Amino acid sequence: MELQEDLIVDIPEDRVRFFGGTGKMLLPCPATIEAQIMKIPEHSLLTTNLLCKMLTAQFNVQGTCPITTKSSLRAVAQGTQNNVAYWRVVTKNGGLMSGFPGGVEEQAANLRKEGFTVDTSGKTPRVQNFTAHLVHFD
Repeated sequence: MELQEDLIVDIPEDRVRFFGGTGKMLLPCPATIEAQIMKIPEHSLLTTNLLCKMLTAQFNVQGTCPITTKSSLRAVAQGTQNNVAYWRVVTKNGGLMSGFPGGVEEQAANLRKEGFTVDTSGKTPRVQNFTAHLVHFD
């Protein structure tokens, strides 16, 4: 089920430990994720963890659901009518996202076009020296 709008819900009891306490959590919709991705400049990257942290601060909640974030990110990536550089979003370790259209191969090709080096020697392909290219928003 794809969210049509952002939801703020109570942190479920089984996730209290993950979020470090009780409170509210954001379930971001694809439009919110897309808006954040549109802010990433060329030759820059954003991790899914940083994306969640940014949204947590923006919505003034205790956490952002990483599962819903990744689901909405995939929805943005699979949208055929948009022109969003979703490939600039990587995992917290710089790994590529297999759930994107064309899998890690297409994401790697798009990143290489922007000048990134992708290491494919490990189990999961990842951007080399990705931390030097991370974008931070105020």
